[in-house]
Amino acid sequence: YGAGEAGAGIADLMAARIVEESKNTLSLQEARSKIFMMDSKGLVTAQRADKLAHHKVPYAHKTEDCKTLEECVDRLKPSVLIGVAAVGQAFTKPILVKMKELNKVPVIFALSNPTSKAECTAQEAYEATDGTCVFASGSPFDDVTMTLPDGTSKMFRPGQGNNAYIFPGLGLGALAAKATKIDDSCLLVAANTLAEEVDAESMELGSLYPPLSRLRDVSLTIAVKVAQHLHTKGYAGCSAPADLEAHVRSIMYDPFTA
Repeated sequence: YGAGEAGAGIADLMAARIVEESKNTLSLQEARSKIFMMDSKGLVTAQRADKLAHHKVPYAHKTEDCKTLEECVDRLKPSVLIGVAAVGQAFTKPILVKMKELNKVPVIFALSNPTSKAECTAQEAYEATDGTCVFASGSPFDDVTMTLPDGTSKMFRPGQGNNAYIFPGLGLGALAAKATKIDDSCLLVAANTLAEEVDAESMELGSLYPPLSRLRDVSLTIAVKVAQHLHTKGYAGCSAPADLEAHVRSIMYDPFTA
């Protein structure tokens, strides 16, 4: 939901990850066929292809037009909703309930910010889906405690999708390897590494991200993995040091000692 350059960038990385996860049994075109985009005029479709910006064209599929998000959910039956249109409250309760009815574990990412532009709040997502959804947001939300259908009480800690989780480590890894090129594969390495840093406690609370208190350690781990990838791909402008982690740690900026 939202088909600007940012939305297209997310879609492109998702498609690349689908291909990677399939071990290349799916083509990029096949992966893109599983991703649909909506803009201010409705669903991005092949019928509109000659009037679309270039970044939307790969996601202009041959399907019927629909104008509203609820209509698109009814027709496409998605498992994931990603909001990047900065349209506050676009993920209405009826839409969230439909996502729960369609999926055992619906994925709801309300990534627009500030909070007033969020497609829904964490509480709205958890309550409308009876606590079954995987939720992340672009704006920070407080913990949500609710009573589940079985009568038990559960606390959820919504994760905030923040650039601070990826870019410091990505940049540090590029510096450590004296990168001559950075492409989407580097972003995927960073994203995969970040996912591996989410511990069982965070997962149990429903958070898709490690605590911000661990940001420096997470950035170090991402930087090492990115630098390794750059050396492996031939994108490094220097030889790999014997102890890459020690090298990365040595060039990390420390505001308390700088």
